[in-house]
Amino acid sequence: MPLFDRVADLPLVVDDADLSPVTVELDGSFARTVVHLRGGGEEGLGEDVTYEQDLQAAFQTEGPPPALEGDWTFASFSDSLPELPGFRRWALESAALDLALRQSRLSLADTLSREARPVTFVRSGQPEPEWRRLYPELRYKLDASDSWDEHFVAELRESGLVDVVDLKGLYEGPWVDATANERLYRLVAEGLPDVWIEDPRLTDETRPALEPHRDRITWDAALHAAADVGKLPFAACCLNSKPSRFGTVRELFAFYELCDEREIALYGGGQFELGPGRGQIQHLASLFHPDGPNDVAPSAYNLGPAEGLPQSPLPPPADEPGFR
Repeated sequence: MPLFDRVADLPLVVDDADLSPVTVELDGSFARTVVHLRGGGEEGLGEDVTYEQDLQAAFQTEGPPPALEGDWTFASFSDSLPELPGFRRWALESAALDLALRQSRLSLADTLSREARPVTFVRSGQPEPEWRRLYPELRYKLDASDSWDEHFVAELRESGLVDVVDLKGLYEGPWVDATANERLYRLVAEGLPDVWIEDPRLTDETRPALEPHRDRITWDAALHAAADVGKLPFAACCLNSKPSRFGTVRELFAFYELCDEREIALYGGGQFELGPGRGQIQHLASLFHPDGPNDVAPSAYNLGPAEGLPQSPLPPPADEPGFR
């Protein structure tokens, strides 16, 4: 049975909906919005991970979309949702899935007939001395930088702690610190021969540097639908799955099925979740790609070094109703 069909007919009763903010101070206040759907004595949660803070503020001012209340199936609720900016659609869908599973007293693993397994994770950021002292076995996903040179890359290689290097080639903006050029791409590909190379910008200049390393190239920012897998420059061996990018559970599950059919390995990616969204991407990683270099570390890893944080692998989600 297709994955989405396993959840499509779950009964869903929504009596009311509201929102709550969750914030952290990162050179100023950084907000996310938690969606609460309630019905039948249960509550489902989702998280809007839109980066634009003006859209977050607008969502919290406007409140949930109208006409969410009623008796639905999960599929009919999804089909009823309007076009929404940012990642609001995923926030509503994930909250509805959580609520529907709780109302039916079902776990996501049982509903999908999949085994929940421990989740390996990496930290997104440099392996700085304090992090290495506290967690010497912690592994990393790094954003490449034009400042990298042969000495720095040799140190990374010697550490043996890096699993993924993100070239950020499909992004634009002043925060992108990696220029798509032959020097940087060759430095990463040849200097770190055992890492996954994510999101290069393929040009006449960069393509020759990466051509011998095609089997290590992965993609992230280009993936918003299952059909996008077929639009990549060449067949991928591995891809980064960010659930919120797909918008709907239907599209995400179609992506999982396509990757399974084509034997494409997966690892998970986060969008700086501050609330229930982090647990939900860990939950999905547990079911679909538990052994990859999942960039789904507990949210505290996005802040400063601290003692006592959960370490990799994370235990699988408990076999209890819901999607948390």
